[in-house]
Amino acid sequence: MTNRERLLAILDHRGPDRIPWIPRLKLWYGARTLEGTMPERFRGMTLREIERELRLGTPARAARIFRERFLPGLEVVVHRSGAEQTTEYRTPYGTALSRRVTSAELIGYTEDALDVVHPITREEDYDVWEYVVEHTDYEPTYEDYLAYEREIGDDGLPLVSAAGDNQSLTAPGDCPLHHFLLYLAGYNQGYYELHDRTARVERLLRVMTDCDRERLWPVIAESPARLILHGVHFDSQMTPPHLFKRYMTPYYQEFSALLHARGKSLSYHADDDSRAILSLVKEAGFDMAECFTTAPMVSVTLAEARAVWGTDVIIWGGVPSVILEPMTPEDEFEEYMRGVFRTIAPGDAFILGVADNVMPLSLIDRVEQISEMVEAYGGYPVKGPPARGGDEPAAGRSR
Repeated sequence: MTNRERLLAILDHRGPDRIPWIPRLKLWYGARTLEGTMPERFRGMTLREIERELRLGTPARAARIFRERFLPGLEVVVHRSGAEQTTEYRTPYGTALSRRVTSAELIGYTEDALDVVHPITREEDYDVWEYVVEHTDYEPTYEDYLAYEREIGDDGLPLVSAAGDNQSLTAPGDCPLHHFLLYLAGYNQGYYELHDRTARVERLLRVMTDCDRERLWPVIAESPARLILHGVHFDSQMTPPHLFKRYMTPYYQEFSALLHARGKSLSYHADDDSRAILSLVKEAGFDMAECFTTAPMVSVTLAEARAVWGTDVIIWGGVPSVILEPMTPEDEFEEYMRGVFRTIAPGDAFILGVADNVMPLSLIDRVEQISEMVEAYGGYPVKGPPARGGDEPAAGRSR
């Protein structure tokens, strides 16, 4: 099977020939390129070429199925100055402002910018942002998606984000509540707003939900994409069970039902501590937790997630990035990985990946060691590695 065929089999709840091994190398590759410290073996190679050399699939996260289109009356103006990007959302009700900072020294080391000014800081900003939401539309870019899918080929299957252009905050890569908390008000102010202006926040969330349902969801549902990412960074503390159940579960239940009726699968980006919300993720209708993060980086373990989700929620993860770094001794790394194979047996509903990325300090030899382990232990059905001292391939030797 190819990696594309393996992913499609897993989405269809069929067994692949072996466990797919598809980590994200983007940050490691960016750091090595910027520092001029790319190992000799990989110099001059593209990221895709390195993935193939290491016998990995590709995460295929760059596909887009729509572009934002601003309707008459809304003007979105972007200003850049050094590391700052300021975006003005000009409406008849006033102007909302967002500002993000990305240090030039960190480009390539991180995918995130720091939001220093959020567009909702005052009560009057709610009228502005309701207007912004109501005057944002989504234009399909299906041909661009199909071209990207052809480029990826057998190396993977595109994971398509419901977020739009990262220069603006108008296309929600998340449900309305979490988009509000994460981007529109910021977590700190957002919880004050939710407490002090509950009715006003809930009115905005209804407007956002209605516009998603009428304009965004049909574009996604009618697209040629199979695997949709809509939701990021759900955390037991920042999206706790009572808020998740009240504001997020109904939205995702409706959206996931629409996708399932069209033969599509719904994923969220799961690089936070999900311990307290595991059952709610399943209840909401998610088919996959991508970049699922586990102990020792957070409190939840792979075994605990398996116990709650069974094979209803596909896990894409299993390798916490810290075990790839020099701070983790070689024997601990190997034993951790052996435990992963034991935990996932027989291997249903599982894609091996790194949460969240293979980081700049990661030892790339360990990525290749995992490739060897997948080849040795990852055939479906997975039985797990033999006990220490048994007859096993010599995966794990340093190069």
